[in-house]
Amino acid sequence: MKLMAKTRNIGISAHIDSGKTTLTERILFYCGEIHKIEDVRGGGDGAKMDHMELEKEKGITITSAATTVWWRGLEGKGTTFAEGVDKETRVNIIDTPGHVDFTVEVERSLRVLDGAILVLCSVSGVQSQSITVDRQMKRYRVPRLAFLNKMDRMGANPFKGRDALIEKLGHNAVLMQYPIGAEDEFKGVVDLITKTAYYFDGDNGEKVRAEEVPADIADEVEELRSTMIDAVAEYDDDVMENYLEGNEPTEEDLHKCIKKGVQSLALTPVYMGSAFKNKGVQVLLEAVTRYLPSPLESEKPTAKKDVDGKEENITLEPNPSDDLVMMAFKITDEQFGQLTYTRIYQGTLNKGDTVYNTRTKKKTRIGRIVRMNSNDRENIDEAHAGDIIALVGVDCASGDTFVGNDDLLNISCEGIHVPIPVIELSITAKDKNNQAKLSKGLQRFLKEDPTFHVFTDEESGETRIAGMGELHLEIYVERLQREYDCVCEVGAPQVNYRETITTGANFDYLHKKQTGGSGQFGQVIGELRQLQDEDKDTEDQVFKFHNQIKGGAIPNEYIGACEKGFQDVMDKGPLAAFPVINCEIFLNDGKYHDVDSSDMAFRIASRQAMRQAIKAANPALLEPMMKVEVTTPDEYQGTVIGDLSSRRGLIQGSETDPNGEVIINAEVPLSEMFGYSSDLRSFSAGKATYTMEFARYAECPSNIAEAVMKERAEKLANDD
Repeated sequence: MKLMAKTRNIGISAHIDSGKTTLTERILFYCGEIHKIEDVRGGGDGAKMDHMELEKEKGITITSAATTVWWRGLEGKGTTFAEGVDKETRVNIIDTPGHVDFTVEVERSLRVLDGAILVLCSVSGVQSQSITVDRQMKRYRVPRLAFLNKMDRMGANPFKGRDALIEKLGHNAVLMQYPIGAEDEFKGVVDLITKTAYYFDGDNGEKVRAEEVPADIADEVEELRSTMIDAVAEYDDDVMENYLEGNEPTEEDLHKCIKKGVQSLALTPVYMGSAFKNKGVQVLLEAVTRYLPSPLESEKPTAKKDVDGKEENITLEPNPSDDLVMMAFKITDEQFGQLTYTRIYQGTLNKGDTVYNTRTKKKTRIGRIVRMNSNDRENIDEAHAGDIIALVGVDCASGDTFVGNDDLLNISCEGIHVPIPVIELSITAKDKNNQAKLSKGLQRFLKEDPTFHVFTDEESGETRIAGMGELHLEIYVERLQREYDCVCEVGAPQVNYRETITTGANFDYLHKKQTGGSGQFGQVIGELRQLQDEDKDTEDQVFKFHNQIKGGAIPNEYIGACEKGFQDVMDKGPLAAFPVINCEIFLNDGKYHDVDSSDMAFRIASRQAMRQAIKAANPALLEPMMKVEVTTPDEYQGTVIGDLSSRRGLIQGSETDPNGEVIINAEVPLSEMFGYSSDLRSFSAGKATYTMEFARYAECPSNIAEAVMKERAEKLANDD
């Protein structure tokens, strides 16, 4: 329990290129885990947390990496490191990718974390992927601190960054520091609680020097400090009452208020610095250990318990002496077997223990437990509630729940939100020798990544892979070549279209069949409606069923078959055989026969009723729309906007950042974005960059829909 109180499980998340991996690298250095700082890009061995060769080459994070460090704290005013284990805090860190194509890595990391650092660029502020990451943090109710990185860059403005957090993300963001200088004059930070100026000396900023507040900024510091106290005092009634009576809160009072605000998700303290220039990281670490919750303080996780076919939510207690409950949240296959990243929610796991997988109901002996430090591992004999560790050689899938007692086999930890794939392409091995390698590689990636899909096209028999974007699939194709020496041919990317209904429709279908002996009889009556976003139970729900049968018109034992029948038809729509989404069924009435009714009869009746209803409800073809953010020098603004418009893009606005670069936001159909990166490079002389992520499905214009349906019909006819 004592160690658990001194443990922090945190993630570092942000928009691509905001400096997450650089920040993690500095944390490792200041905690003594590494003795030489490597850059994310450039020479040397590359950043410790980017251990894949592809990550080092491209300078991006592809997979989340876990590491454990011990922070010894800043002694007194931050002049030297404190000695003694009692003052140490264990920080388990997960560095996540910024690129939207690898968003599931962020999802599964946040699912098992107790706190997070939201990194923002102090020049660009809140960017498109910052919004996505923030939405993920809110989904899993993760308390967070904000860190405004790159304060040494031209145009850095912490006040603008704070305002963006408030306006764009809806945070109650409060600055906890005042900058000493900015841009190339950035020297350090002033702590507004203690009114101490911190400077970071030495070759790598490892010597933290504490001084008085410089006289030229003393008035601004006092003013901002008053604003900070006004904002944080409200989180403790006693402190607020004292403050209103004219008594200034003590340092401990302020720490207490901030901690309450952060852990209730009502407050986002904002820190600043430059990870690349080694400034501000130690003070941020101090805030992590002071304000982010330990496993004992964090919101208690829940699991679903199956009781007589009904799901109940139960709370898991972070107690090492309770029965073991843990969840596998990430899987990687390595030459020595599968490595399973696991969060222990309850109980204690010992080397040699036997655990039960609640999905497969099989038992497994734990042969080896390791604590991860990026790609390096340290063998340990036991782990407790609140720990994030890895198991070697355990066969399971991402999201599986393990328990230490077979009485708990009806428990499963809540899964993660898995976004739907928006792009697919065909992939074929060059010869039989490569076919085995292809199959092995795809099976591994399928197991590791829930957003990566592999399927065989029924009509053509070809293997197809689907994912979150061009880069996502490109990385996997490249990994097949590098890691499996597999030579494969890849088809052109294709868009995952969807179909939906645009109006409601009633249905009344009787399935009646007499062929001698017992026949089949089932009638279903009801209504098909559009499923609106506000009526969805989860944001990715595409079908909802309401049983409104009264008086036993259809016996309860057949209702499940009816629901399955309606859902069966959702796989292939009437327009072009794409999946149907956003349908809501109200089953209002029906008839049954004492002898001839069966599950199959009602399932067939529901299928036919659904087919007729969809055709009567004005079906429409939907295409994925992407949220595109382009950053370009001012002279190319007109060209970029013109090009996006020619791709059927809807320009949603533009703004100029302090460096004079223009940020253009647009929604563009995915089908128009293939090859965009090379086009953008060519007409901006390589100076413009862009990010893209899935926004929503929108109805196709009629001419596009007709072309897609015609092409699809020809493809299906050729495959036949």
